[in-house]
Amino acid sequence: MSNGPDQSLKNRVRERAKLAVRGGLHRLDLDVSRGIFTRQVARTLDARGIDTVLDVGANVGQYALGLRRSGYTGRIVSCEPLSGAFGELSRRAAKDPHWHAVNAAVGREPGETDINVAANSYSSSILGMTQAHLDGAPDSAYVAVERVEVTTVAALVERFAIEPSRTLLKIDTQGYEAEVMAGAGDLLGRFDAMQLEVSFVELYEGQQLAEQTIAVLREHGYRLQSLETGFSDPTGRLLQCDVLVVRDH
Repeated sequence: MSNGPDQSLKNRVRERAKLAVRGGLHRLDLDVSRGIFTRQVARTLDARGIDTVLDVGANVGQYALGLRRSGYTGRIVSCEPLSGAFGELSRRAAKDPHWHAVNAAVGREPGETDINVAANSYSSSILGMTQAHLDGAPDSAYVAVERVEVTTVAALVERFAIEPSRTLLKIDTQGYEAEVMAGAGDLLGRFDAMQLEVSFVELYEGQQLAEQTIAVLREHGYRLQSLETGFSDPTGRLLQCDVLVVRDH
């Protein structure tokens, strides 16, 4: 598959170097921030008997590779809409019989939409980007627009015969998380665990902020399991973090 506008030589070299370094650190069992959190996620999956991960917003497969290096051996279904990133993702998934790659965005309802392609690839979003995001990450400016297919969590559950009670739903969609959750319908409270990227300031136009997202999760019976801080602006203000929540049985 040809490289899309998000997969410049610089981006491909950078991501492959990061993955190689993380792999080496995992093999040496060195606890750096991302490795610590990924291992916490993997331990949670093992402790709760979770055997499927629905990886929404997979980019080039960094998240799935991190779980594999942390000992998770179950099924992974990774969704990525950008053609360039999907090319890298599908190449990696093809080496793993329990890792399935889907070339689609995930949202409220099936169809098609335009996605804004960021220079750094992983900041790409269906939503417009705010100045607060650009100030915090100047290399994330949009450089192109790509027409993509949209599916839903509910459709993916049906297509891959996923049992929500044994599944982690991971959503990293750059401000579009609320739309992804809406597309899960009444399945939302049935996933045994969820991992989401949440924002404390509006980084994408019209996005749901952390407080409201966490309130929705609580309403559906989830409690906080773990979290990892994300990126900050030049003043040191925290803008994003990743939260792992589990069903409070």
